[in-house]
Amino acid sequence: MDGMHYEGMIIRPPSEADSILLQVTIGCSHNKCTFCGTYKGVRFRIKDQDIIDQDIAYAARHFPFLRRVFLTDGDALIVPQPRLVDILQKIRRAMPWIQRVGLYGNAKSILRKTPQELAELRDLGLGIVYLGVETGHPETLRAIRKGVSRERLIEAGQRVREAGLKLSVTVLLGIAGREQSLAHAQATGSLLTAMDPHYVGALTLMVLPNTELGDQVRRGTFSPLTPLELLAELREMLAHTHMSRGLFMSNHASNYLPIKVKMPTDKAKGLAMIDAAINQQVPLRPEWMRAL
Repeated sequence: MDGMHYEGMIIRPPSEADSILLQVTIGCSHNKCTFCGTYKGVRFRIKDQDIIDQDIAYAARHFPFLRRVFLTDGDALIVPQPRLVDILQKIRRAMPWIQRVGLYGNAKSILRKTPQELAELRDLGLGIVYLGVETGHPETLRAIRKGVSRERLIEAGQRVREAGLKLSVTVLLGIAGREQSLAHAQATGSLLTAMDPHYVGALTLMVLPNTELGDQVRRGTFSPLTPLELLAELREMLAHTHMSRGLFMSNHASNYLPIKVKMPTDKAKGLAMIDAAINQQVPLRPEWMRAL
């Protein structure tokens, strides 16, 4: 065998850049969001166990210097509990040096796990769950076909935290369009306050041509925001976010202004930096440098 088995497009959070990527599912269990083009035409399924076992053995032989594992694809937490327990046990046996396992989970897959099941996964090495929130604005959640309510999102985030797992959430600047920008920013800030995650990553919407949202932009039914409007939205969102600790970041490659705010101590500094950018005292990342 000359490498790990990967199918399709593999995505991971920026913070998992130095992790072993172990693909346990193909695609995303929801796969209906209007803005996402990642798993178009891919039927969601869990990979064969013998392939996963081969990849764990390969990683153990070839990556003894890496300390983290990230389980892909879009929603590895949906894997039934006995299989997920088995995978984590095998990782631990084959690579006892691994310090943390991470995965994506959506609200539905998180809430399908009991608090006891999440604690069991934590005890076996799961350390962080990445949850794509996008927005806390009920109308926008429906418009982008997220398939979950604001209340359920908050409940899912709290369940992860109560299980003693790190919670990293992503929100999307610009996802509500121009008309709902302010409402989206404020509602997302209040959702983040209720959820109190360890990490928030604010990404900027990149409209992809092969998505429903791309069609809406072409038809003129969705108005993307200008860089300055996106900064105003980021400012409003941060102003309405009250976290007890952790980081609020917009350092993803899609963003015009990379910030990293330690909450709550650096919040005023972060707002001042956004204001400076709005007043054109701080240069923005040029268009050609932005990426998904």
